[in-house]
Amino acid sequence: MAKAITPRHVDYAEWYNDLVIRSGLADYSAVRGCMIIKPLGYALWENMRAVLDRMFKETGHVNAYFPLFIPKSFLSREAQHVEGFAKECAVVTHHRLKLADDGSGVVVDPDAKLEEELIVRPTSETIIWHTYREWIQSYRDLPLLINQWANVVRWELRTRPFLRTAEFLWQEGHTAHATRQEAIAEAERMLDVYARFAEEYMAMPVVRGIKTPSERFAGAEETYCIEALMQDGKALQAGTSHFLGQNFAKAFDVTFLDQNNQRQYVWATSWGVSTRLIGALVMTHSDDDGLVLPPRLAPLQVVIITIPTVEEPQMTVARQIADALGRQGISVEIDTDDTKRAGFKFAEYELRGVPVRIAIGKRDVEHGTVEIARRDTKEKVTIPSESAPDYVRALLEEIQRSLLDRAKRFVADNTHYVDTFEDFERILEERGGFVMAHWDGTAQTEALIKERTKATIRCIPLNAEPEEGRCIVTGKPSHRRVLFARAY
Repeated sequence: MAKAITPRHVDYAEWYNDLVIRSGLADYSAVRGCMIIKPLGYALWENMRAVLDRMFKETGHVNAYFPLFIPKSFLSREAQHVEGFAKECAVVTHHRLKLADDGSGVVVDPDAKLEEELIVRPTSETIIWHTYREWIQSYRDLPLLINQWANVVRWELRTRPFLRTAEFLWQEGHTAHATRQEAIAEAERMLDVYARFAEEYMAMPVVRGIKTPSERFAGAEETYCIEALMQDGKALQAGTSHFLGQNFAKAFDVTFLDQNNQRQYVWATSWGVSTRLIGALVMTHSDDDGLVLPPRLAPLQVVIITIPTVEEPQMTVARQIADALGRQGISVEIDTDDTKRAGFKFAEYELRGVPVRIAIGKRDVEHGTVEIARRDTKEKVTIPSESAPDYVRALLEEIQRSLLDRAKRFVADNTHYVDTFEDFERILEERGGFVMAHWDGTAQTEALIKERTKATIRCIPLNAEPEEGRCIVTGKPSHRRVLFARAY
């Protein structure tokens, strides 16, 4: 018998792990720290990718692909960048194996050592900016707006499926601009794309903000982020967009002739989201019975279950409804597996997060009705079968709105404003969530708070109103509150 899902209130971390495995999103791998993304999880990622890819192209970006391997010397060209990623880099030193002399297995061939060691990309700024040096010559080549869908490797010691793994899937945008203002506008525009995707498709409210200097991306002048709040009161960084200034352009000597025939360094951005979004989706909406997926991203939006399974009158109604839903662009499946009881199927589709379930029994056919259940609230209604397609279409939109509204209420109920360090510590211990507090702007105070409470400044909210106050630690003047939380 399969292990039951641990309830959230018992052990939230175990609940998450159980749910990811039991629902079929992912599985553990023979490679420590890596995961296998199963068909349901990959279908969810494909849906996310399709929407984001469309949004990127609507903003003028095009896709390309760059090598997985990066010469080690490239990383050393941008000092902050190499310092930020050095501990997470996987290094390729040899290009061949051979049989051991004693026949016990294979070993690295010492004669196959690489002239220059290669880094398995943790991110692609260095190799892309090396390439941009050849691609960019004149102001006519700008802006250069390129995105890459890829995998990256960051050698994490503590891993959790989707949230933090040694290898993960993501997209990374890398753009070049003629002016500082254009590059900043690009970084802000892509942050807006991420925030709209999170809220309109994931039904996950986010706070848009700027990272403090100690939390910035390695090599960036400014890092913008979206922060989400999970059901256990911890924050999750769901996406970042970086204004890189001219750091990488200078490191790789990427210049252009401007309209005055003067040679200038280009201005740069990078931005990305990853399969971590799947983890965010799970922790934002799901419950102790399984996944709860927003209809706009759910791989399967509607399942129809006939009782008994393959009785022709029920199947006729099921096919009519399925055909009508399909014509409206709704993904629908008729369950024809006659080896499982209806109750078992109901539980399985709840576990997998299918937003709407339609059940059709003998009496339903006799009365011209069907039973429709929504996954988010478990509510059921019985309606005329001929009304089902239109009802379901409207219901899917209602579920999408309801999930966002519910998540917004959760964030509002778990955002706390405090003015003393005592209240700050108490709220974190008793309730968690977002904590808005004054900070004196120094890295020393930021580090002290992190050391004493494990909470970090998640961001300086972009929409924060100016407010005079005093730092909760030092009492020094502060002009606005910042967002603290314990985080993944």
